[in-house]
Amino acid sequence: MSVGRATILIADDDPAIRTVLTQALTRLGHEVRSTGTAANLWAWIKNGDGDLVVTDVVMPDENGLDLLPRIRRLRPDLRVIVMSARNTLLTAVQASERGAFDYLAKPFDLSKLTESVRKALSTASDIALEAGAARPPDDDEAMPLIGRSPPMQEIYRVMARLMGTDLTVIIAGESGTGKELIARALHDYGKRATGPFVAINMAAIPRELIESELFGHEKGAFTGAATRSTGRFEQAQNGTLFLDEIGDMPPEAQTRLLRVLQEGEYTSVGGRSPIQANVRIIAATHRDLRQLIRQGLFREDLFYRLNVVPIRLPALRERREDIPDLVHHFQHQAVSLGLSSKSIDAAGLKVLMAHSWPGNVRELENLVKRLAALYTEEVVGADAITHELLEQSESPAPEVGSRSENLTDAVDRHLRTYFEAHEDGLPAAGLYERIIREVGRPLIAQSLEATNGNQLRAAALLGLNRNTLRKKIRELDIPVVRGLK
Repeated sequence: MSVGRATILIADDDPAIRTVLTQALTRLGHEVRSTGTAANLWAWIKNGDGDLVVTDVVMPDENGLDLLPRIRRLRPDLRVIVMSARNTLLTAVQASERGAFDYLAKPFDLSKLTESVRKALSTASDIALEAGAARPPDDDEAMPLIGRSPPMQEIYRVMARLMGTDLTVIIAGESGTGKELIARALHDYGKRATGPFVAINMAAIPRELIESELFGHEKGAFTGAATRSTGRFEQAQNGTLFLDEIGDMPPEAQTRLLRVLQEGEYTSVGGRSPIQANVRIIAATHRDLRQLIRQGLFREDLFYRLNVVPIRLPALRERREDIPDLVHHFQHQAVSLGLSSKSIDAAGLKVLMAHSWPGNVRELENLVKRLAALYTEEVVGADAITHELLEQSESPAPEVGSRSENLTDAVDRHLRTYFEAHEDGLPAAGLYERIIREVGRPLIAQSLEATNGNQLRAAALLGLNRNTLRKKIRELDIPVVRGLK
């Protein structure tokens, strides 16, 4: 199908969204027909109308995802782009499973939609989100990844496109962000779900044993090798091998791994016969592999073999809006472990939102479970949480805004966590924008709270134009809980 004038069918129960999308796609030269119901959309499709469908998930008469299998049966060449404000991994996986061409989490930039439309109309081959993945659970709570923030939405979108593939993936992120959860989700809901998931942490194994651990060894291959031993590649046959902390892999093992990726086979230590490897590789690292390449510590050709699809998992401080959902999830887990049910009051939640979380999601999980185990009250407040956060820190930081620390010192202390979390002292690129977002979001949120949600007064307080403030509220995804004045 060429990118010319096409007929695009839009289904969304929000008339404002229908208007905006219609105007945007009409400006691109397409004919647009829009409706607020799934019934009208299905009638058009049955009639043979439309070259592309753009549909919301939640509509008054039917879930948009339920239309996808029927569309594929009736008109398998008709591509469907799914939109949803239910921004969870479950929604993205369901869209993938049912054969959507693309999935966009609301709110999204129009440029993302128009680019997806362009690809859908211009690509002759079927590059739809692959169906055939394992069926996901029926509720968000059962999914391994929690969070509705924009960074997590983008990760869900990428993961959904990968579920039905065997593409090699590198997951980058600080320690404690949940890299293995990403790997497990790609396996558990992918085409190799019935095969084994085998994980190995390169940093946890003596360097001289890594080759044997990965590829196995024959009897007598080295001193102490009394019997033949299978390696992780053999154990992961027909499944997924997760190579955690790939940056710590020694050069000799890197060479062997490169051969597996190039030739699809390997030999055990001390062996002569090649062994076929039917394994999907997912790697993870908290280190900057490009920096390791420059230092001569990591093979550049191996990096490009592994880095087919990169996924960067954000630090918890970059997605603070996910903290309430994560707390709820970990409280639910604590109860399932036999611990008491606890809740955190608004003041306690504010403390959690302000913390820098150097240990990321793992630190938050440990804190929530510790609160459930050690505190008798049903509602945990700010004092208890502050105490626990200070207890787990070797050098408790003074409270931001206290007399002993001015704002410059507080910012300097916080910025150090970015650099100290990386062994080479270099965090991921884009640091300036992340810091501006971290500072701007609470500043605007507190200004709105102080003015009871009055955007005109908040703009005056901040010294901003009202339109500029509205734009920043949208860009930073700031909830205006007390009105939209």
